[in-house]
Amino acid sequence: MRTLSRAPGGTFPRIARRGVVRAGILAAAVAALVCPTATAASAESPSPPPAVRADVPAGVTAGVAVFDRQTGTFTEQLNSAGQFRSASVVKLLIALDLLWNRGPDALPAADRSRIDTMLRGSDDAAASTFWANNGSGAIIDRMVARLGLTDTARPPSTHPGYWGYTALSARDTVRIYRYLLDSAPAAVRDYVLGNLRQSTRCATDGYDQHFGIAGSFNRPWAVKQGWSGFSSGGCTATTATPTAVKEPSATADPRTPTGADAVDLTRPALHTTGVVGAGDRSVVAVFTLHPTGTSYGKAYTDVGRLTRSLNVPGATRPAGAWIGTWGSGVRVRTQATTTSGAVTTLPAGVEVLVGCQKRGQQVSSPPYVNDWWAYLPQYGGYMSNIYLSVPENQVPGVPVC
Repeated sequence: MRTLSRAPGGTFPRIARRGVVRAGILAAAVAALVCPTATAASAESPSPPPAVRADVPAGVTAGVAVFDRQTGTFTEQLNSAGQFRSASVVKLLIALDLLWNRGPDALPAADRSRIDTMLRGSDDAAASTFWANNGSGAIIDRMVARLGLTDTARPPSTHPGYWGYTALSARDTVRIYRYLLDSAPAAVRDYVLGNLRQSTRCATDGYDQHFGIAGSFNRPWAVKQGWSGFSSGGCTATTATPTAVKEPSATADPRTPTGADAVDLTRPALHTTGVVGAGDRSVVAVFTLHPTGTSYGKAYTDVGRLTRSLNVPGATRPAGAWIGTWGSGVRVRTQATTTSGAVTTLPAGVEVLVGCQKRGQQVSSPPYVNDWWAYLPQYGGYMSNIYLSVPENQVPGVPVC
């Protein structure tokens, strides 16, 4: 049995007191794994029955809406009209405004390239360019009128150039996707959704953006995520500026719609939105606020748990065991060795899906050593088991690759 070991930077992983409980959870989580090979990670399991409802982690404020396009009904609604600062989800409206009454082929090459990086990699510089060039808050006013949005408002008068402070709700986000899927010109629909289907794991600001929908469900999906108020988000060990800070536009507009000033601009925000399943059957919108000081890895994990609890018709879920991690700067590698190429860096303390495990290079975190490595199917690589929050070197119940 592996006991407490010191993490890089001098902190200790908090695993010892929950090891027995975690082991029990793992045993239940992997009971459905019937083939002890790496291919087990590609198996699919059905969505939970309709009785399942949003499981909001303690301390989290959430707004949730799930719409089944096949039946024309909502399967989940929780505070769906609640206004949240949009963070990067507003990039959907920025893109649709630019494409209004014209197809993507009519755009200058530079603008089309900016949209591609803005939707796939959530590029902030591209969004700021469009925001400044196309009227700033007027973009939001136009899209509210065009799409009949009821909870959406331009940023407050105190922050007119901060496009990420646009007020947005889960139900309005569903309306945006329904317009895109059912009413937008085919060229616009295919272009925007095509970019969202190519969402990159690492955003251009160094944040791992494959949380929530992208981590909870197998493809096909298309996602636009949002984050604000965090200092580090995986992919790189540190990032530059927290994404709550956006460059203001050159021209300030003093008008403020009703309710915009009431939106919480302080607590860390993490949102996952998109479409899921064959034929884009379900539209999912999950907006969350977290206690001040919450790490990105903790928020990432909480949003994942909340999203996995939802009744999402048409969705299938990846097989494997969800296991917590400890340490910062933990790398996922192409092989079970520290000398193989790094796929990415995990957000500190994030929960990961483990498909199987195998022996590889021995890793040391004095006075402890471990030669078992976990295969993470969603990353397509391996991490040392020494950084999994379980007491054993070989995780009980997880199949051997």
